[in-house]
Amino acid sequence: MSTVLPHGYRAIAEERIRESVGLSYGELTPGLVIEHRPGRTVTELDSLLGAALSGNVAPIHTDAHYSSQTQWGQILVCSGVTLNLVAGMTVRSISGLTTANLAVDRVRFTAPVHIGDTLYAETRILTRRASETSPGNGVITCHTTAHNQTGTAVTAFNRTFLVPLDADAVRDATNY
Repeated sequence: MSTVLPHGYRAIAEERIRESVGLSYGELTPGLVIEHRPGRTVTELDSLLGAALSGNVAPIHTDAHYSSQTQWGQILVCSGVTLNLVAGMTVRSISGLTTANLAVDRVRFTAPVHIGDTLYAETRILTRRASETSPGNGVITCHTTAHNQTGTAVTAFNRTFLVPLDADAVRDATNY
């Protein structure tokens, strides 16, 4: 008896399914908009760890007393942390099978992000084409935006990356 599987899953044996990571090249059609869920609440650990890993010791990101005296009145999450959290939110659907990131362009930070903010992201697929230099891969370019819990836009960027033209062959070969 054949079972209809929900999108994002595939049968790998009798009564066994596996989650699929990453939409396929064929599914990443220009104009498609993907709302990435769940949202991601930014924690103090996110902020401090990101500042520590990047070496960004600016007191606006690490010193609550200093930050309380600024126009923001509180610590600002480092923009690099914001960019990485939002980009990470997109991976499961758009670039889970990527073989290479090629570019991050037109990055904009349009409002501050604070500890405790919850971020939501969405991505629009802009273009896709077969790669001229990497046989078996396609080039996807997308535009991602993110807003906080009040609907305020906080960042936007374009990203270009490679994905396999035959996602099922990659999934079969790698157990994904």
